[in-house]
Amino acid sequence: MTPATVLVCDDSATKRYLLVSWLTRAGFAVVEAETGGAALELLAAAKGGIDLVVLDVKLPDLSGFEVCERIKTDPAYGILPVIHVSAHAVDVVDRTQGLNRGADAYLVEPIEPDELIATAQAVLRYYRARQRAESLANRMIKLAETTLAINSASTLAGLLQAAADGAYGIFGGPVVVVAETADGDGLSAVANGQAATVRPWAVEHHETAVGSTVRTEPPEAWSLVTWPEQEQVAVAAARLRSDRPPVYVAVPSASQTPGFPVLRQLSQAVAAAVEAQRSYDEEHRIAVTLQRSLLQSRLPDVPGLELAVRYEPAGAQTEVGGDFYELTMLDGRLLVAIGDVAGHSLHAATVMAEVRHAVRAYAVEGHYPAAVLDLVNRFMRTVLPMESATLCLFTLEPATGRICLASAGHLPPLLHVDGAGATFLTPSGPLLGINAPRPADMEFVLPPGGTLVLYTDGLIERRDSDIDEGFTALAQCANEVEPSLDAFCQRLLVQLAGAGEQADDIAVVALRRR
Repeated sequence: MTPATVLVCDDSATKRYLLVSWLTRAGFAVVEAETGGAALELLAAAKGGIDLVVLDVKLPDLSGFEVCERIKTDPAYGILPVIHVSAHAVDVVDRTQGLNRGADAYLVEPIEPDELIATAQAVLRYYRARQRAESLANRMIKLAETTLAINSASTLAGLLQAAADGAYGIFGGPVVVVAETADGDGLSAVANGQAATVRPWAVEHHETAVGSTVRTEPPEAWSLVTWPEQEQVAVAAARLRSDRPPVYVAVPSASQTPGFPVLRQLSQAVAAAVEAQRSYDEEHRIAVTLQRSLLQSRLPDVPGLELAVRYEPAGAQTEVGGDFYELTMLDGRLLVAIGDVAGHSLHAATVMAEVRHAVRAYAVEGHYPAAVLDLVNRFMRTVLPMESATLCLFTLEPATGRICLASAGHLPPLLHVDGAGATFLTPSGPLLGINAPRPADMEFVLPPGGTLVLYTDGLIERRDSDIDEGFTALAQCANEVEPSLDAFCQRLLVQLAGAGEQADDIAVVALRRR
């Protein structure tokens, strides 16, 4: 252990020699100053390299009380213990003044060597314990802030980045944080004084029990960052489940305290956040796969009609929704449906599958749209009593353009007719899952050249604007319809959904009678 360094400040060469001799024989490193000003200059130049000041009360330029007060109140000198020594008889007032102005001990000559050494060691023990406690408290505050940042991250890469940046702030040295993605690919975040960078990197796994352990490894095993010379690396490995790979947090060994309390807690926090992110990623992937498997890959070819569909899933960091659509020929009529199950999750996707199949089953039986909605509603209230959904459904006779349409709380269809522009139809009806009367079918004829558009809320709803603004924007976009319905649908997505990550799924179904 490096010996503590003591600054002895006394204008008496004889007394200074005795103090230096006693302290040196006790194992301390000692520097000397003759005046108060010289002592302050030495402290400023040492930049924290001095651990204790032994200070005479009577000095030629400044009083020892004044020097002590400056040391205690100026942050430039750090947190330093001060022992006053005096060769003169002093009364209680002098000792009281010295202690009140910051001194940690007051010794009066004749001073015994053992008394000086014992006092110096006691004061240093207290200050070192205080520094350890303050350092631990400061690290715990930063750990709490880092844990909050970790759990606020929306991606695994962002999570590791927050962990690495936070660990650098806690331990003050290079950091490597490693975890595996849901696909088993290694991902690392490295911080060393600048914002953490994320890159692919795999680590060789050691046998790690559930919980958190810390081991020491050579820096060559963690070559992603340059470590301090002759420094070992403390590696915390944490895992929450035996069937999951551990996460790793590597920091310089010298930055650690006995037992690695903060490092272990940090690794556990990272492991918990990674597990939550990995579980979400797995569920999201399953839900997307399920949802896409249920969507039609091929539209029916109906003479006299042109059909187009666009489906855009929500962004990768948004939960899967329950949007669906259906276009099927049944007994010479085209069945068209679009719906949205409440919620965003794997569960919503499975409910969507059940509702879609129920719609198809009842439609195959020959029921008209309003009757289909009534039967689906009865099915949901019996089998899925806690769920709700919106649905717009119609049948169309290709030869005549006759449409029978019913809606269960879904957004109003948009009808474009050449020369008349775009208007919203107004079918009514409560959403599915509610025990309420349902109106009869709305019947009308789609004229030749007329275009009917169905859509889900992701096309027009925005968190920062009223839905009426979305309806207005859709009507304006649909005032003109391209010769190609595919191009028309694509333009709706581009102009209404815009750039950036979507917050919700979007489904658009367009139908035009030739």
